[in-house]
Amino acid sequence: MSEILIRNAWNILTMDDAGSELDGADMILRDGIIAEIGSDLVSEGEVVDASRCLVTPGLVNTHHHLYQTLTRAVPGAQDALLFGWLQTLYPIWARFGPEEMRISALTGLAELALSGCTLTSDHLYLYPNGARLDDTIEAAQDIGLRFHATRGAMSIGQSDGGLPPDALVETEAAILEDSIRVIDRFHDPREGAMVRVGVAPCSPFSVSRELMRDAALLARDKGVMLHTHLAENDEDIAYSLEKFGCRPGQYAEDLGWTGPDVWHAHCVKLDGQEIDLFASSRTGVAHCPCSNCRLGSGIAPVREMIDAGVKVGLGVDGSASNDSSNLMLEARQAMLLQRVSRGADAMSARAALRLATRGGAEVLGRHDCGQIAVGKRADLALWDIGGIDSAGSWDRSALLLAGPSRVRHLFVEGRQVVRDGRVTTIDLGRVIARQNTLAERLAM
Repeated sequence: MSEILIRNAWNILTMDDAGSELDGADMILRDGIIAEIGSDLVSEGEVVDASRCLVTPGLVNTHHHLYQTLTRAVPGAQDALLFGWLQTLYPIWARFGPEEMRISALTGLAELALSGCTLTSDHLYLYPNGARLDDTIEAAQDIGLRFHATRGAMSIGQSDGGLPPDALVETEAAILEDSIRVIDRFHDPREGAMVRVGVAPCSPFSVSRELMRDAALLARDKGVMLHTHLAENDEDIAYSLEKFGCRPGQYAEDLGWTGPDVWHAHCVKLDGQEIDLFASSRTGVAHCPCSNCRLGSGIAPVREMIDAGVKVGLGVDGSASNDSSNLMLEARQAMLLQRVSRGADAMSARAALRLATRGGAEVLGRHDCGQIAVGKRADLALWDIGGIDSAGSWDRSALLLAGPSRVRHLFVEGRQVVRDGRVTTIDLGRVIARQNTLAERLAM
């Protein structure tokens, strides 16, 4: 039996239904769950002093492309819109292999951990030179984050009118066959699962209508979730209207891509009818504000989605369009953008933090995560509010207003992944060195 006592937390933001906040409380983490919450608790396990710490649920990242940490700030893509950005980067990504996938994933996962993230999804939709989804799953197992890997795919290359080079697309039979393989090998449907697998054709403009429909049928047969990009920008809407004769939300509905087992990335351009469709069908949305700003896609109508009852979480998106994997900064950006577009009272700091915790857990179907309560998984972020970031703050629990944005301690399934601001599970210095070597090689 493993046990940790978190003693005398300055404040605990539980994210429970009542929005409870607990001052000076203790917690006992036992065998991967939160076993007790109260005052003056006693344990024979390790003791962590949290008297200078604000404690939150571990943050949840609902959309990423971890492989892109190897292509941050590529000059030719820095100022491009989405389609031009993709066309610049596809030839670089085509040179990746298994090592690039694994090292880039370790880099992005470590960055997420340092920003307080305990659960992340990843959307890997290209597999050049022998790369497999297995490469990123193994990286997540090494670093110790809870991981939802999605088996992405592209099947329409340039010769068939698609955006990606033909070298990066796969046959649809091979896509479905490998999806079955990784689900059977890795997916764990149980409460407390460290690895789950989803089915995730890249986007409506990189796969066929038939693959979208077949992917939905496969996912439901296997009991796994569905994920893709949708309604990201004006080009995306124009493509849908031209090729499919309808808006993206209707296209998704027609092919079985709505429901509580589906979440879509971006949704910047959803209209009111599509928002109502997602709310009534319990379809989730991964809001990626920094990427949407970086690519000039627009400001997603997050306030309207939440008010309508849509499940909304946050995603950092790939590091080629962010260029960071800091989920705390993503939450702050989400808050600021809703205020810019809808007024200073459109989203509070605590509401944005809820999107980054419980909101994301709900989108991913993880009701065992995202909040602090007895019986929930022991996924916790401890933030040192005794430093310069919070000095002078009248409300140090309003974390997104005054910081910090890097975590002091991080626990996943009761295991300490970050201690005193340092990742404990891998040699991060060696990973960074190898990452830089690989990036230099790709740039040649």
